[in-house]
Amino acid sequence: MEKLRYERPIIKKLNVGFVNKFGTQAKNEVVTNIEGVGVKELIKEYGSPLFVISEKQIRRNYQHASRVFKTRYPKVQFAWSYKTNYLNAVCNVFHQEGSWAEVVSGFEYEKALANGVPGSKIIFNGPDKTDDQLINASRNNSLIHIDHFDELYTLIKLSEEFHLKPRVAIRVNMDTGIYPKWDRFGFNYENGQVWTAASRILNSENLNLVGLHCHIGTFMMESSAYAIAASKMCQLSWDISEKFGIHIQYLDLGGGFPSTNTLKGSYLPGTDTVPTIDQFADAITDVILGFGFRQEELPLLILETGRALIDDAGFLLGTVLANKRLSDGRSSTIMDFGVNSLFTSFWYDHKVTPAQEGGQYTEETVLFGPLCMNIDVIRENVLLPLLKKGDQLVVHKVGAYNMTQWMQFITLRPNIVLLDQSSHPHLIRKAETLDYLESVEIVPNHLSKNQ
Repeated sequence: MEKLRYERPIIKKLNVGFVNKFGTQAKNEVVTNIEGVGVKELIKEYGSPLFVISEKQIRRNYQHASRVFKTRYPKVQFAWSYKTNYLNAVCNVFHQEGSWAEVVSGFEYEKALANGVPGSKIIFNGPDKTDDQLINASRNNSLIHIDHFDELYTLIKLSEEFHLKPRVAIRVNMDTGIYPKWDRFGFNYENGQVWTAASRILNSENLNLVGLHCHIGTFMMESSAYAIAASKMCQLSWDISEKFGIHIQYLDLGGGFPSTNTLKGSYLPGTDTVPTIDQFADAITDVILGFGFRQEELPLLILETGRALIDDAGFLLGTVLANKRLSDGRSSTIMDFGVNSLFTSFWYDHKVTPAQEGGQYTEETVLFGPLCMNIDVIRENVLLPLLKKGDQLVVHKVGAYNMTQWMQFITLRPNIVLLDQSSHPHLIRKAETLDYLESVEIVPNHLSKNQ
């Protein structure tokens, strides 16, 4: 047997980040494409920064959630939460999948109608509904969720004056063991306020009480809270039926299901800590099915799920502007997008990945945006390889709220591209221009540059 040649041992440094009680941080992966479309090609075609939305992932998320609930409960209806992302292309994907529209303003209501949603399949939530909007929603046979007594009294008056028969639901707030309680919206369950509202609705001649609605919080990490909410909603429905002899047609459990983003301050990533959609479905449907309703009287279960269905379908692509060494020795990188575009960076430690191969060395880095304000921080601390000016990064799970809560501040808002089910890119919102911004400005004659 041939003798093996001697090779001297070497020590190789492994850059895995700091160790905490949960172990080491995972090595940064490289994401060079989104569903087969190159990141750099997208930026070359549509500019940087750039939002990219995956139609395929939206449909996959919706179909999964729908299947999970409908295999557990016979009557389920999803209603897309417009405030989460009201780009028409996005809304229409959900509507094609069978989702109704859930809106919280007159502006969103008009968008839903323009997207072809029948008035009877629009849920009108929120505390700010004008008289004209209430009249319009009533005439369109929409579901009006009453938020407070002033709105209730207004709707009673309008229904009498204009001979309307609005379909209404009561928004209920309650104690589900989650604090702080969301009690600024709707009528309280524990103090009996909801009973006062129900009595006044049912004693009016024109209002038709068809549903009950609650929205117990946002980014909810405890599925058990939904079991408590479902139990109280069922009890309220049952008591109304017993006292007034009417059948509540639907229970709307609202939204609040979390995405798998990682909340700031969390030790573990969201993928390891967030409950699955199955857990929420079990918590809600087990209670309703076991409450005692006769089969023919089971209420329709409505869900207004938003971020859990779209967060992971959104990406933000951006380019490195510069690198800096801070006074305390930390590494920092400045990107061409900031908190004005990525509003959720205030809530989440978004996953950030390079879009090109780099060296083996990695370093904890502060990721800044380009805005002239000190709070423009995308990530306070993220493990990244050494980057150079012109390199690209991908921010993951940005589909919810960023394209509705973004701000036109210092920089113009960028293009948004939708990748269809064949991974073909479509421009669905054009980047802003100076002419676009100034088109709504009016300069008095004495201040005009032509004077």
